[in-house]
Amino acid sequence: MGNSNSGARFQKMYAIIQTGGKQYKVSQGDVVKFEKIEGGKGDTVSFDQVLMVTGGTDVKVGTPFIEGAKVVGEIISQTKGDKIFVFKKKRRKGYTKKTGHRQNLTSLKIKEIVA
Repeated sequence: MGNSNSGARFQKMYAIIQTGGKQYKVSQGDVVKFEKIEGGKGDTVSFDQVLMVTGGTDVKVGTPFIEGAKVVGEIISQTKGDKIFVFKKKRRKGYTKKTGHRQNLTSLKIKEIVA
């Protein structure tokens, strides 16, 4: 019924990183899709723009980035995302335009978080 550490929950270590103008929440062992990052399958990528790192009750927040913190990941694959259709129309003018877009993506497995 009861818990030995009443009220305190175990929280998995995670970090918030910035790449490609976007921010991502990552944990060790996660597989995350980012906008295209240069490199081939099996290459190691390091992110040094770490905004926040937390593990349990310890939280580190950068202003804007944490000095010396980094997240290391391994490239699993280079793929393309689903097709997105863009449709434009001006009513009563006979104007329609349809275009599509497929974003290049990189799948990464997060190996370690160094804070």
